[in-house]
Amino acid sequence: MAQDAAGGARPGVLSLSIKEKAALYAAYMPFVKHGGLFIPTTRPYKLGDDVYMLISLMEDPARMPVAGKVVWITPAGAQGGKTQGIGVEFQDNENSKALKSKIEALVAGYMKSNRPTHTM
Repeated sequence: MAQDAAGGARPGVLSLSIKEKAALYAAYMPFVKHGGLFIPTTRPYKLGDDVYMLISLMEDPARMPVAGKVVWITPAGAQGGKTQGIGVEFQDNENSKALKSKIEALVAGYMKSNRPTHTM
């Protein structure tokens, strides 16, 4: 499952490792223009904050660097037991496009699912 981004990384860098398709589906935000991910974290963020992420997906040990902006905040104690964290929209660049394509290929079978996600 996803790891809290607060541990071990440099300040300002969020590190996220997603090992399962169901966890990736729950974190992916296809409804934002350039794609994005929900990242569980207890760090304080504001909408519009710039963030830099290192993302590793499934069995691929490579960590993909990607930058983005905070477009979603789930506070501690959110209704429905939602996980505290932020949703980050990827920037419009080649790294982000590659990550979005990779995510969409991995969750292709889940995209029409009615399963709940971390955001919607």
